[in-house]
Amino acid sequence: MSTRRDFLYQAAAIGAGAAFMPRSLYGMGHAVAPSDRIRVGLIGCNSMGFSDLNAFLDNPEVECIAICDVDDNPLDKRLADVEKKTGKKPANRYKDWRKLIDNKEIDVVIIGTPDHWHCLPMIAACEAGKDVYCEKPLANSIEECNRMVKAAQRYNRVVQIGQHQRSDPHWQDAAAFVRSGKLGKIRSVRVFTYLIWCPTLPPRPDEPVPAGVDYDMWLGPAPKRPFNPNRFHFNFRWFWDYAGGLMTDWGVHLLDYALFGMDVHTPQSVMASGGKLGYPNDACETPDTLQTIYTFDGFNILWDHAIGISDGNYGRDNGLGREHGLGFVGENGTLVVDRSGWEVFPEVQNGNPRMEAVPLRKSIGGGLNLHVKNHLECIKSRNRNTNASVEIGAHIAKFSHLGNIAYRTGKKLVWDGEKFTNDTEANSYLTPNYRAPWKLPDV
Repeated sequence: MSTRRDFLYQAAAIGAGAAFMPRSLYGMGHAVAPSDRIRVGLIGCNSMGFSDLNAFLDNPEVECIAICDVDDNPLDKRLADVEKKTGKKPANRYKDWRKLIDNKEIDVVIIGTPDHWHCLPMIAACEAGKDVYCEKPLANSIEECNRMVKAAQRYNRVVQIGQHQRSDPHWQDAAAFVRSGKLGKIRSVRVFTYLIWCPTLPPRPDEPVPAGVDYDMWLGPAPKRPFNPNRFHFNFRWFWDYAGGLMTDWGVHLLDYALFGMDVHTPQSVMASGGKLGYPNDACETPDTLQTIYTFDGFNILWDHAIGISDGNYGRDNGLGREHGLGFVGENGTLVVDRSGWEVFPEVQNGNPRMEAVPLRKSIGGGLNLHVKNHLECIKSRNRNTNASVEIGAHIAKFSHLGNIAYRTGKKLVWDGEKFTNDTEANSYLTPNYRAPWKLPDV
């Protein structure tokens, strides 16, 4: 009989291929009764949000009936893209996400907005009785994470966070090997992201708001500022008002597996050092270079990132101008895992390896498709324990924010799971100050 792992690998391969198949082909033979259809609405359709929607639409029971974005250009393009893929144009076009939430026909809300816009629509969707797929990181602050968890629990909603490596078989296999004990005592976990392709942002003057953009809605609860193209669309992630730089952008993927592999939760302390060392005069606020040390009992986790450099740890450049992954450094050997696969390099003493090498076990891709399938299965069974539940997403988002707060304060911080016990300034970063009329919801 096939094992569950065999099934996952087969499903991943099928899912990866389905992304390139017309709906009329992959939907053949899979007629879905109207009562079994899952109707989704997308908020934020310019980038990863639409990738998520595509993965949902690769499942014949899913129908997209609404898309929302503050920018007319990607909004109209994505409406046309859905019609091309499925043969049916979504019936509802919104620029205010609240109208999408109010649509009683929608079963699942996909949130693909910038990070500062995750909390409000997610909580509103839960209150409205809708399940949610929310892009990572869960939120742009620790208190937002806390309230989003409370909302999902209070309203009993099935939530999946876009940490799709949680559904990727080769990542699961790597974590299982780490937990097997074969590496011996693990002294450190090195977590790294090096991005040569990531552009520096030369300062640009403020500009008029582009035609078709509801800029006040784009800002939402963030501080009021003049429109500047450096802060808009993809580049939002380099500004504290809206995101947390590479630490939260990639950290929630990679640090998540550091914690999962080591089976740990709360660090004893965290400290960080870095800054705008590569591009000191560009427009970005978040650091282009950062090292963060999380201390646990018996080992450390080291986060290391750099923009404008690709040759970092273990020679993991994948040819796409980025190098990222984890190295679990044990007494017997080091396991290295990234999106291409995982392998083990033995320690050698007096010419003798302390363990057998494990050659590269390659990924077959398809993690996002498996992640969405897991979400749909949990929606149907009403199982809140998705592969990346809101509780999992909150934990790793908060863990990443700890690193940023340590960097911004320049202090070694002690965290008890709810607050910093040794620094008042650090605690001032826990809860965001929303711009009126937006308010952080009580749950």
